[in-house]
Amino acid sequence: MSPAPSTSRSGRRHHAGPLQVLALVNQKGGCGKTTTAVNLAGALARRGERVLLVDLDPQAHATMAVGVAPEGPTLAEVLLEEAYIEQAIVEGPLGLHLLPSRARLIEFEEASERLLHAEQRLQHALDAVRDRYDFVVLDCPPRADGVLCANALFACTRALLVVETGAFALQGALQALRILEGVGESQERTYPVRVVGTLFDRSQRFARELLIALHARFGRALFDTVIRTSVRLREAPAMGLPVHALDPASRAAADFDALAAEVVADRAAAPHEPHALHIGAAPEASALTT
Repeated sequence: MSPAPSTSRSGRRHHAGPLQVLALVNQKGGCGKTTTAVNLAGALARRGERVLLVDLDPQAHATMAVGVAPEGPTLAEVLLEEAYIEQAIVEGPLGLHLLPSRARLIEFEEASERLLHAEQRLQHALDAVRDRYDFVVLDCPPRADGVLCANALFACTRALLVVETGAFALQGALQALRILEGVGESQERTYPVRVVGTLFDRSQRFARELLIALHARFGRALFDTVIRTSVRLREAPAMGLPVHALDPASRAAADFDALAAEVVADRAAAPHEPHALHIGAAPEASALTT
């Protein structure tokens, strides 16, 4: 029997299911990762899903992109166990919730070597609000091999590798996968990975060829949706808004609506994840030997 539908904060109806925690990762900046995290969260919220966006970057770009200037506790205080997660969560545009960041998050990175199981602190914090959300979207810092990304991977049900359709993108994606593989092995767990292409300019021949190469390398693990370059996606963070709040009729909003639909469809496929790469502890599951 299908689970009964429940009502979201926006009043729309959706089907309840297990909490999905999505870690958006790459090993470099400038690939559209924060843009994807913020606008995917916004698109999911517009669908009526209960969404928590978590900013794991000390630069706090996702926090700024939704127009939040934290006045109380943030993720740093939660991970340092100076505040409860419920005290740090604030409401953002489109009804999504945000666990904001600030530069003090660097203190947790510095202290992590002295802490027992430092990579598990985010998961323990999320456990306290697990029943309140359908999706948690984790915007990771560019450094995929640090303790903040390790927290995201330990907590996630699925990693989304964000790859821009630019020069050396495929090599960068494979490097990031190797790092994620190592993190999974150190945590003794395996997790599914999907790949999303961003910053796509169809007018550029190289971008079209790179997208074909991504399809050849990642197959069904690559989302059908590719996020196209857009003036609206550059304007939205400057306004402190997801693109759906700035211009819901834009091409950019349509791209993220399509991506959100695929992400929701993935939820129905869990835990088997037939379209995903599976990387981590189990050698036979490695995405790097295929």
